[in-house]
Amino acid sequence: MDSAPWSDRTAQSDGADRSDAAERSVTYVPATVTRSAKIVIAGGFGVGKTTLIGSVSEVRPLRMEEPITQASAGVDDLRGTPHKTTTTVAMDFGRIHMAGGRLALYLFGLPGQSRFQPLWEDLAEGALGCLVLADTRDLDASHDALGLLDGAGIPYAVAINTFPDAPDYPEAELRQALALDPATPLTCCDARDRTSALHALITLTEYLSEYRSAALLESRR
Repeated sequence: MDSAPWSDRTAQSDGADRSDAAERSVTYVPATVTRSAKIVIAGGFGVGKTTLIGSVSEVRPLRMEEPITQASAGVDDLRGTPHKTTTTVAMDFGRIHMAGGRLALYLFGLPGQSRFQPLWEDLAEGALGCLVLADTRDLDASHDALGLLDGAGIPYAVAINTFPDAPDYPEAELRQALALDPATPLTCCDARDRTSALHALITLTEYLSEYRSAALLESRR
């Protein structure tokens, strides 16, 4: 296979404005990539899924958001996010490379409201694993996503997004509240911070590697 450039720009006509050319910039998968995986990012409404994907994506993230209107009154709980003005209505998408550029992770962010559950099921199909974001101000908001993943047999890790005004609980209490299996990774992150968000994704990928290895060994018995 011919090597594709990591990033390239469409040809410019004579005298074309450089800023306009930048808008037509095309980013390719680097030639170093030998493996790829689909990862979904799930969690309750306003938990930070869009923010996390935007923090780590190495390409311009795709966001499908709409303004929050009066139609959502009594449906979407804005108590924890009073300044939120938009909401994801389809999905977020980003891409990041790990393992020295050999692994490409395609990140699909699910909308947080439970009324989008049929869309969750479609987007989660074929996923290698999931990172579930949780907010200690409303841990119950994570249960729908966790139930869907358990039912679909998709392995996942949980990351507590550390909002400034959110209460802090011991890990044992968080695991109990979220009904997590002892083997399920539980970590904390700040979805706004690239390094912190990357740490959460690395925790998930390490767990998925161990999970797949254990499943392979079990199948050979």
